[in-house]
Amino acid sequence: MGKQNILIADSGSTKTDWCLIDEDGNQKEIQTIGINPYLMNAETIKDVLDKELYPFINPENVKKIFYYGAGCSTERKCQTIDSVLQDFFPEAKIEVQHDLLGAARALCGNEPGIACILGTGSNSCLYDGKNIIENVDSLGYLFGDEGSGAHMGKQLIIDYFHGIIPEDIVLRFKNKFNPSVESILDAVYNQPRPSRFLASFSPFILENINEPYIKNMVTNCFDEFFKLTVSKYYNYKSVKVNFVGSVAYYFHDTLQASAEKAGITTNKFYRSAIEGLIDYHKN
Repeated sequence: MGKQNILIADSGSTKTDWCLIDEDGNQKEIQTIGINPYLMNAETIKDVLDKELYPFINPENVKKIFYYGAGCSTERKCQTIDSVLQDFFPEAKIEVQHDLLGAARALCGNEPGIACILGTGSNSCLYDGKNIIENVDSLGYLFGDEGSGAHMGKQLIIDYFHGIIPEDIVLRFKNKFNPSVESILDAVYNQPRPSRFLASFSPFILENINEPYIKNMVTNCFDEFFKLTVSKYYNYKSVKVNFVGSVAYYFHDTLQASAEKAGITTNKFYRSAIEGLIDYHKN
């Protein structure tokens, strides 16, 4: 008989972090592409599990799964994920939750606080130590996602085509991406994962973060996030605000400065929620 493994998943739109924990406490971490039931059907999700997860895991030995995912905001979308996982892991008891609850559990544990996701997209919630008690709608990459990689990428593209970016940065951008209006519009309107495409410019933004234009643009994106999202929670100045996601992690200094300007006390900055979720579920 195989070991009674627990599997934890933290899935965003770009990547999914998995951690397999056996009954002796040994851990195996695996990364696959992101899974989002708003962007993928059940067949596509199953294909990801077959190709990217199956080579590393014996599904029959997994007895419990805690899955936290982007797009798991309605019962119907959670059911899509649950159904695929149940077929793939026939022996497992499965709990599917929104990635926001995963972020809150990872960042705050059993303590109250505000948990923020800043990666490809953005989201936040007020957490009482057990449940999410308030959530300001993110509205996605088209209408919101302030402070995210997609938001920064979108602003960079707008400024590029409007001639707002300084010439030396324009040349660097042009040499690296050689963008055209047609290619940008096609990627955003016709190709899959437009938010991921927009966020793909964030490494370039990070490389040039010390340029005054870039620093100001990123600061404005974070300022908007605090103004339109975090400040909507009634106690945002009296609880600690925590962050998870690649943007929060790599742009930590600029994000911290923007938070201080808004009178916000920050606490944890995790690149991925998986590290906090491992501790949460082990305890």
